[in-house]
Amino acid sequence: MAFVILSPCIGEKAGECVDVCPVDCIEEGKDQYFIDPDICIDCGACVVVCPVDAIVDEHELAPGDEKYLKQAEEFFQGKQ
Repeated sequence: MAFVILSPCIGEKAGECVDVCPVDCIEEGKDQYFIDPDICIDCGACVVVCPVDAIVDEHELAPGDEKYLKQAEEFFQGKQ
């Protein structure tokens, strides 16, 4: 299980989530941050500090928001 960063982060990129992540699974992309679903330990620290409420549990994604999980997976696949 992992958390996913949604559209409110696009262009915002506040970065508080990066500072609190205990496993360093959040990286900056071109327009937004991404959470590596293979590393995320589901602690929720990032959710609490996100100033734009852009982070949700992958099991609570609204219809249509699954694309953000796919984008994160693709972002990190390119880094392997």
